[in-house]
Amino acid sequence: MRYGAATIHQRSPAMSEGRLADKAYSRIVEIIKVEGLDVGDRLPSEVQLAASFGMSRTVVREALIRLAADGITEARRGAGSFVKSRPSERLGAHMSLDDLSVTLGSYEVRFVVETEAARLAALRRSPAQMEAIEKAWTELRNALLSSGPAHIEDMALHRAIAAATANSAFVSTFDHMFCEVDRIMRAGVDISRSRPPEAIGAMMTEHEMIVEAIRLQDADGAAVAMRWHLLQGRRRLMP
Repeated sequence: MRYGAATIHQRSPAMSEGRLADKAYSRIVEIIKVEGLDVGDRLPSEVQLAASFGMSRTVVREALIRLAADGITEARRGAGSFVKSRPSERLGAHMSLDDLSVTLGSYEVRFVVETEAARLAALRRSPAQMEAIEKAWTELRNALLSSGPAHIEDMALHRAIAAATANSAFVSTFDHMFCEVDRIMRAGVDISRSRPPEAIGAMMTEHEMIVEAIRLQDADGAAVAMRWHLLQGRRRLMP
């Protein structure tokens, strides 16, 4: 018990900094939205942001690094940080600004977990597991072609792929991220439906490529298709 308590105590400052970085992340997105900053506009400097938020420059810098990783800002050497893309206005209907950092940050974990899950599923899937993946894909396709939500079917397909790895740790990890993934899938379909039909068409093509690669037991193809789908999914959350 002493060891556990000491470990928690030692980690608490870092955990606190992580939460502060989440807040700084949200505040910077708020600045972009409230001040109407457009793509290419310069953000206030790290010093200005730190002073405005009452936080250290280290915390602000971490937030900016994460914003850049999520494609919202970009750093230019010697010039500061600039707006690269603005989150879709419809995104606010599915998550608050306070949740944005954690939710978009889950993509970094999904790139690792789901890309490898697709690879292993292509190598290990049994006929029954392939049948479950095909069934989930058919149901997702039908849902996407309808005018209703499709996040439940989307979740079912991704989970079926994780299950086909024959490693329960992939399913556990995917389930652990349920809240973040659910928000993303709800938002992704909603935002895509507000755009020309090609947006939903692209989403369908991405999933079909993953399923086809797993069907052909093309491990590298499945991994590439999954990573491409996740990259595109993150981009769909922007205008």
